[in-house]
Amino acid sequence: MAPIQYIVEGGHRLSGSIEPSGNKNSALPIIAAALLTEHPVTLENVPRIRDTETLVELIRSVGASAEWTARNTLHIHAKSIRAADLDPELCVRIRASILLAGPLLARCGEVMLPPPGGDVIGRRRLDTHVLALEQLGAKVTATDRLEFRAPKLAGADVFLDEPSVTATENALVAAVAADGVTYLRNAASEPHVQDLAYFLVALGARIEGIGTNTMIVHGQATLGEATYRIQPDHIEVGSLIGLAAVTRSPLRIMRAGVEHLRSIRMGFERLGIVCRVEGDDLIVPSNQTLKIQDDFGGHVPKLEDQPWPAFPADLMSIAIVTATQCEGVILMFEKMFESRMFFVDKLIAMGARIVLCDPHRAIIAGPSRLRGAPMTSPDIRAGMAMLLAAVCAEGTSTINNADQIERGYERIEERLNALGAKIKRVPERKS
Repeated sequence: MAPIQYIVEGGHRLSGSIEPSGNKNSALPIIAAALLTEHPVTLENVPRIRDTETLVELIRSVGASAEWTARNTLHIHAKSIRAADLDPELCVRIRASILLAGPLLARCGEVMLPPPGGDVIGRRRLDTHVLALEQLGAKVTATDRLEFRAPKLAGADVFLDEPSVTATENALVAAVAADGVTYLRNAASEPHVQDLAYFLVALGARIEGIGTNTMIVHGQATLGEATYRIQPDHIEVGSLIGLAAVTRSPLRIMRAGVEHLRSIRMGFERLGIVCRVEGDDLIVPSNQTLKIQDDFGGHVPKLEDQPWPAFPADLMSIAIVTATQCEGVILMFEKMFESRMFFVDKLIAMGARIVLCDPHRAIIAGPSRLRGAPMTSPDIRAGMAMLLAAVCAEGTSTINNADQIERGYERIEERLNALGAKIKRVPERKS
C-alpha cells in the first residue's frame, strides 16, 4: 500500500457544520465483543477507518461473518468461531487486537495472541489484561506470543492495578461470560467503556455501575441479537474545537454527544475558548478571546490529563497546538505516555514558542505565527495536531505518514475541505 501524504495550504478560515464520526475506541471493543453471541449483531455509526477495517479482517479470520451493509453499518454473525492462530501481520497493525482475548477466551476457552501493535507513544503495559483475566480463571503463558487458556471462567472480585481502558474492556467482556458475579474495581469509565457496557446490556448482559469505577457484572448472561448505534467520538469533537479555534472559524459540531464534553470544554476554556450548547450540537463561535486564563493570583496555569472524567490524554496534542495560537503562557503536563510530546519539535520548526521540559511536560508561550513545513506523523493524535498546525500556518505544509491520521479519523481531509480547508491527499481517493 502506497504511503499517504497530505499537502496542506494553510491560512484559510473555515465555516459550516460537521458531524463527528462514531467513536473509534467504542467501535473496536464492540466489534470484538460481538463474538460473544451466536446471534446476529448490527452496528451503526461505525467509523470506516483503517483500525476498524483491520479488526473486521481479524474477526473474519476466526470464522465470524462481517459485512458492511452501508458505509458505516456493519453486520456481524459469529455463529461458530474457532480459536485460530491470529494473523501476526494484522495484529501488529493495531493495538486493539488485544481486545480479542476476552471474547475468544469466553467462546473458545483459549486464544493465542501475537504481540499487538498500534501507536508508538511509549510503553503500553499488558500486565493489567493478564492480571484481570487470570483472576477470572485464565492461565496465561508468554512466549513469542500470549497464550490464554480457560476451560471455564468464574466470577471474581477483580481490582485492576491501573484504570486501563482496554484491560477494563477485556475484563468486562470476559465477566459477562463468567459463571457468577464479578466486581470490577478501579475500572476505567471513559465514554467508550460505557458504550461497550451498554452494547453488552443490549445483548442481554446485566451490568451495574456503568460510568463509575466499580462495575458489578452478573454472569453467566444469556446473550441474543442486537442492533446498536456507536456514540459520537468525543476526541474528534475536541479536535474540531481546536481546529475552529486556531483558524478563528465559526463551526457547528452536530450531534456532538455534549453529555461527555464537560472536562474537554473546561480544558479549552482555560485557553480562552468558550463553546455554546444548542440541543445536542456544540457551537464554536469565531469571536474567541484566545487568552490563556491565569491561575488564581496570576500564576502560570497548567493543563494536565488524568483518567476520565478529567481531561483526556488523547487531546493533549490538540491542546498544545491550540495553545500556540493563544495569548499567554501555560504548562502542559502529559502524564501517561513518555513519547507523546516528541512531535513538538515540528511545531518549534514551524515557529511555535515551546520549551520541552522533559518527556511529559512542555511550556507553551503564545501566540506565535506558524509557517508551513514538512512533517511526519508519529501517531494518530499527534498527526491530527500537525494537521491543525498546518491548516492555520502561513504557506504550505506536507504531512508524511498520514496513514496514521486515517487510522483514527474517517475521510478527514474531505470533511475539512467541505468547511473551507485546502488539503490535498496523495494519492487521491478512488471512491
